[in-house]
Amino acid sequence: MVKEWQDGKLVLNQPAGHIENNESAIEAVIRETREESGWLVKPVGLLGLYAFTPFEGADTYHRLCFVCEPLNETNEPLDDDIVSSHWLTYAEIMALPHRSPLIKTCIEDSQNNPIIALDFLSDRYLSPMPTS
Repeated sequence: MVKEWQDGKLVLNQPAGHIENNESAIEAVIRETREESGWLVKPVGLLGLYAFTPFEGADTYHRLCFVCEPLNETNEPLDDDIVSSHWLTYAEIMALPHRSPLIKTCIEDSQNNPIIALDFLSDRYLSPMPTS
């Protein structure tokens, strides 16, 4: 978990971000987790797909939540907007303020729902299609 500032409050979040152009979702998980938490991870499954609209008229955020195994700490500096990263218990996570309700939902789902195999995702069309 990472702590970051949102609207002047320190909140808890899962490492998250955007998928870069020509980057697979799995590559993005590895990169974003390293950049935001300082840990190298191995994605082992997809927990689910989630959506959240924070208020009427706002953009809807879509989240792909992955389950990962930690490999090693990188000692790289964290992204500028991240204050710190932590390994926390379920109770500790639930007791702290969250960036969005998706955090609680994903953590609860990780305790109760089956994990989807990574081969569910396809990245075979990441490179531009050949023209003939």
